[in-house]
Amino acid sequence: MNRRELIALLGTTAAMWPVGARAQQSPTLRRIGVLNMFAADDPEGQARIAALLQALQPLGWTVGRNLRIDYRWGTSNIATTHKNATELVALAPDVIVTNGAAGVAPLLEATPTVPIVFVLVGDPVGAGFVDSLARPGGNATGFISHEYGFTGKWLELLKEIAPGMTRAAVIRDPAITVGIGMFGAIQSAAPSLGVEVNPVNVRDASEMERAVGAFARSGNGGLIVTPSPLAYAHRDLILALATRHKLPAVYFARTFVLAGGLACYGPDPIDQYQRAAAYVDRILKGEKPADLPVQAPTKYELVINLKTAKALGLDVPPTLLARRMR
Repeated sequence: MNRRELIALLGTTAAMWPVGARAQQSPTLRRIGVLNMFAADDPEGQARIAALLQALQPLGWTVGRNLRIDYRWGTSNIATTHKNATELVALAPDVIVTNGAAGVAPLLEATPTVPIVFVLVGDPVGAGFVDSLARPGGNATGFISHEYGFTGKWLELLKEIAPGMTRAAVIRDPAITVGIGMFGAIQSAAPSLGVEVNPVNVRDASEMERAVGAFARSGNGGLIVTPSPLAYAHRDLILALATRHKLPAVYFARTFVLAGGLACYGPDPIDQYQRAAAYVDRILKGEKPADLPVQAPTKYELVINLKTAKALGLDVPPTLLARRMR
């Protein structure tokens, strides 16, 4: 073969090479759906998504390079949440991330196969989302928010901030397992603290307003707000009732405290989203939600609004401010 024939042969062969062999092959684009219970312009919701994306980057996932994310944002309307869940499933994502029972339930109704990673769910076993914490068994796994025994700490915190408090109204949703279980745990802790607890149902706004008003008239009262989708939906009303009746209140999430509530104690939501990134990574690399155990919180946060405490005439003990509650 002479030189001219060799050059011609090489030219023909090069022309036959696929584009991917001559240039760096584009990475496969994977798809994540995010069903968020916050509104699109809510700073807390944005902070949580930012934490998820930031935690995914060291694992090799970058939006626009090998990852696409489809968002559906929150609403207090159950029908709209179900619509959002159905739309996300129809996009055929590789995995969906969501928060709270209000996000998990409609997703599981929409798909028995698309992997779901949840955060901040109170009782996924009792709600029927997973078979057990150790072996979820289905297409969902993730991170719980509170164990029932933990919730007695809310009453302890309330009593420490407001020592004169002898009665506590517990706002809960009796239609969900978390609402029943958490009230029971708080009720069990009450006698040792010398506190009488009274349930207040969150399902009807006007009923809740009447119940809290009647409770506050007897004096020496405080308020505990347990997690539920309706507590978020009625957040402004609950905060207004606590302010109107001058009730010291402990909430399950810092969202309430940032909006003027007195105090909260619970799992750090940013930490849960960061940990969720590891499960998303493992699922994208082939593992199944059924084999990934549901995990408990490892990082908690205590947030106290000193301005609200001052308005209520409360002196927060310095020891409480300096202590990390666990």
